[in-house]
Amino acid sequence: MPTIPACPQCVMENIYQDGDNYICADCGHEWPIVKTARADDNAEPEVKDANGNVLDNGDSVALIKDLKVKGSSITLKMGTKVKSIRLVAGDHEVDCKMDSGSFMLKACYLRKV
Repeated sequence: MPTIPACPQCVMENIYQDGDNYICADCGHEWPIVKTARADDNAEPEVKDANGNVLDNGDSVALIKDLKVKGSSITLKMGTKVKSIRLVAGDHEVDCKMDSGSFMLKACYLRKV
């Protein structure tokens, strides 16, 4: 059985449920049972490129410096254009495919084209 919380205004525990609200019998304060989630809570954080432009899924970007790929002899050259990026959560925010393979890149090494 769910426990009924104390009143956030007077901290008394004489609370009852009325429909979708809790009501304090001592002070008359009402508050919703289920807190509504704000739209910003579920939104993905903005990912910005090296110039401060906001990136979106499907954008085209270019590398602003040469990047060496760990565990490989491949070097991604400055100016390489990448089409149709995909934004993901984590340290490396951009997932993309190039001629040399699939890579996860940090947005700070990219600029929007």
